[in-house]
Amino acid sequence: MKVAVVGAGVMGCATAWALRERGAEVTVHEQFGVDHDRGSSHGRTRIFRVAYPEESWVRFAQEAYAGWQELDPSLLGLYGLIELVADPELTSARALDECGVPYRILDQDEVRGHGAVLPDGWTALYVPDAGVVFADRARHALLEAAGAEVETNRRVESTDELDADVVVVTAGSWIRDLVPEVAVTVTRETVAYFKREGPPPPSIVDLNAETGGHGMYSLSDPVHGLKAGAHHAGAEADPDADGAPDPAIVERIAAWVRERFPDVDPDPVEAQACLYTTTADEHFVFERRGRVVVGSACSGHGFKFAPAVGRRLAELALS
Repeated sequence: MKVAVVGAGVMGCATAWALRERGAEVTVHEQFGVDHDRGSSHGRTRIFRVAYPEESWVRFAQEAYAGWQELDPSLLGLYGLIELVADPELTSARALDECGVPYRILDQDEVRGHGAVLPDGWTALYVPDAGVVFADRARHALLEAAGAEVETNRRVESTDELDADVVVVTAGSWIRDLVPEVAVTVTRETVAYFKREGPPPPSIVDLNAETGGHGMYSLSDPVHGLKAGAHHAGAEADPDADGAPDPAIVERIAAWVRERFPDVDPDPVEAQACLYTTTADEHFVFERRGRVVVGSACSGHGFKFAPAVGRRLAELALS
């Protein structure tokens, strides 16, 4: 079967890999270059975690973890993950217990041993089998394992253009151009990098007391030491417009780093922008519409799931 994949971000690369596993003939179409920085998949690291407050997400992350290990275990840096929460009911403990995932509750001294500050009255939950996925390396590993033909620097305006039995659309923030019925919001988000010495730190997330989702987060960066961001803090954006990091968000991130990480220089050495493509409930879209399979949207937390997403989209394409 001939399958066309539109979009060579991590989900497109993972879908090509999963399709080739199943014997399909795959061509990937990318409107920019493979390593462009206009979308959502560029950069050195992303958080990898199985800690979610819902059992279904934990199971999905475990499925993805197995996929990363199968592809190449070195694509994960398992430095651990710490959830910091003002309300202990917001931790992922219940779902982790249901799924048999080991974790520990840390005290202030133990959190300080990881280079961070646990505010008085807060709870810290530590999962050792977590950390980062090396994003750029992961995309290339998936694409190399797929062995797919890749067409770059041509924008697909309609799925009807493509000579394939099935078209899988993993176009990220451009999904509405090809499948207008998919309801998503596109925002331009900001991350900042800070000079940090020493071994790679665990990923750290401050959970939002109102939503239970991530408010602020940090993770290891192999160049500068620490990458940090404010989750879902950016304004709505046109993905075709040039975008720069938001200085106000950079200041917000720097203030959090100053508060949480006493040993880190709080003056950012670099800032970057990326796009989030988000559904109303922050779940992903896996749908088949005739010969078109839709894979969207990452909703700001999808990279870690790529091997599992790719296999689900491949199953839809070949069913």
